[in-house]
Amino acid sequence: MRKIALLLIVLLGVACLATVSRCEDDVAEEKVETDEEDSDDEEEDDDDTEVKEENGVLVLNDNNFDTFMEGKDTVLIEFYAPWCGHCKQFAPEYEKIAQTLKENDPPIPVAKVDATVANDISGRFEVSGYPTIKILKKGEPIDYEGARSEKAIVAKVKEVSQPDWKPPPEATLVLTKDNFDETVDNADIILVEFYAPWCGHCKKLAPEYEKAAKELSLRSPPIPLAKVDATVENKIASRFDVTGYPTLKIFRKGKVFDYNGPREKYGIVDYMGEQAGPPSKQVQAPKQVQELIKDGDDTVIVGVFNGEQDTAYEIYIEACNALREDFTFRHSFSPDVAKLLNASPGQVVMLHPERFRSKYEPASHTLTVKDWTKVWEVQEFFKSHAVPLVGHRKPSNDAKRYTKRPLVVVYYGVDFSFDYRKATQFWRSKVLSVAKDFPEYTFAIADEEDYADELKGLGLSESGEEVNVGIMAAEGKKYAMEPEEFDSEVLRDFVIAFKKGKLRPIIKSQPVPKNNKGPVKVVVGKTFDDIVMDTQKDVLIEFYAPWCAYCKKLEPDYLALGKKYKGEKNLVIAKMDATANDVPYDNYKTPGFPTIYLAPSNSKLDPIKFEGNDRTVEGFSKFLEKYATKLSQKKDEL
Repeated sequence: MRKIALLLIVLLGVACLATVSRCEDDVAEEKVETDEEDSDDEEEDDDDTEVKEENGVLVLNDNNFDTFMEGKDTVLIEFYAPWCGHCKQFAPEYEKIAQTLKENDPPIPVAKVDATVANDISGRFEVSGYPTIKILKKGEPIDYEGARSEKAIVAKVKEVSQPDWKPPPEATLVLTKDNFDETVDNADIILVEFYAPWCGHCKKLAPEYEKAAKELSLRSPPIPLAKVDATVENKIASRFDVTGYPTLKIFRKGKVFDYNGPREKYGIVDYMGEQAGPPSKQVQAPKQVQELIKDGDDTVIVGVFNGEQDTAYEIYIEACNALREDFTFRHSFSPDVAKLLNASPGQVVMLHPERFRSKYEPASHTLTVKDWTKVWEVQEFFKSHAVPLVGHRKPSNDAKRYTKRPLVVVYYGVDFSFDYRKATQFWRSKVLSVAKDFPEYTFAIADEEDYADELKGLGLSESGEEVNVGIMAAEGKKYAMEPEEFDSEVLRDFVIAFKKGKLRPIIKSQPVPKNNKGPVKVVVGKTFDDIVMDTQKDVLIEFYAPWCAYCKKLEPDYLALGKKYKGEKNLVIAKMDATANDVPYDNYKTPGFPTIYLAPSNSKLDPIKFEGNDRTVEGFSKFLEKYATKLSQKKDEL
């Protein structure tokens, strides 16, 4: 019996093991099936061509957008960013809008696009902020700029969805040869954009320009904005020296002025609002002028006239218009103001503020404006007396007052506040005693903190001296005074040495390459004259920045160009890191990267800038074959 029982136990154990094995197999099979199902689910989840819905709002992306839009009359779309606080705040309201428009007859789709992921779509619709709301009517976008409320948005969408709805006419006027002269000649002020349909910058400006046009059209009086397709109206563009796109110009009764303002809606609106006002403000009491002289830090200009009907006044105002951003103009019809200025009607007086006066220069300059005085003569008067003998050069006035070269700059802790005025004037008086003897140069003082980078470039940032001196000369050259205790005679000796050509310019430069025999020659600050300014050779030089993506993209083609022309003994293909080296000549300006110039053998100070979009071997070859002076033979295209 005991043996039989033992045998039964063994058989039972084997059966259990078999069962467990079958169970594990079943579980494994089920797991495989489940994994396959999960995989299928994941594949379905990854299918972003399907249009899904979140809280009633359709979710669109780069892959399903165009398919979804096919055949749709009206669609409301929000471009958002997941991290955007305004988008999160707007989300509940947008979901209500979706529900309301879903119940419309017929229903109007409401969708959203994550613009941080859907780069193609957000780029196509020029989305630059979040949330951006657009209504698409038969695929054409209409910007929504109203209130972000259910009531306002639903009303606008329903309006656009009507079968007979048409977009309102552009607020921007379209000018052609048929209406250009009549329009600009009759306008007190008008802003005109010269554009090219293919220009990316023009496309970016277009919506901002139109928004500004709408807002400015509502002013009283309105300020019109207009545009000219310069590729069609090329004669008009040539008349006004349009060489790039977009170019904006202001016209006042047909007279043209440069536009130097911002290129976005609010900036354009503010700038044109200021431009529409008079360029000169009226002063009625002597006290107003006295305050400018006592507390100001820039040239005071006041025209004295009998009235607005004076021809002299009209000439003065026209002269002011072109320079309204460079000077602060005043005018007066008051005899008391005329007496203060010791001026007669028809005269314009320029005075420097008290802090800049000295015994070496007159307290004021006066111009008598006659009926036959030219506008340019008045403007030259302004410019010739714009700076005192030794003025205060600052980042805010540098480009307006201190562009003339040579410029002698004395750097120290410049501060005209009450506590530091005496020390500031102490050093300035030493500069004045030298400046009076060199009228051909411009002298200025500058705060060392404002020009820390400039001092570093001169090698003076750690001189240990309280006062440092540099000279900014023509063609971008600069000179530094050896650090020593400052006084008038030290400054005088330095200026005389510069005048006699005894100083060596300071040039920021990378080390001279030890091996420079490649197809593209490497130029550094120290070798610019030797390579680029060699009058025996034509030199094509690329100014680049190591971090510039466009420069990196250009590199293979530029290298191939160097290889193509390596056999040309009198043609050099070169490049220079403009962030690590000084370009010693102002003629080779680098407004962006890459900037490319041809320095012809016979015209080194008048280089030819490569303006083309075809930055390929073929494009550069055509440029060289057109402008190079030393090319031995025309090259076949690669």
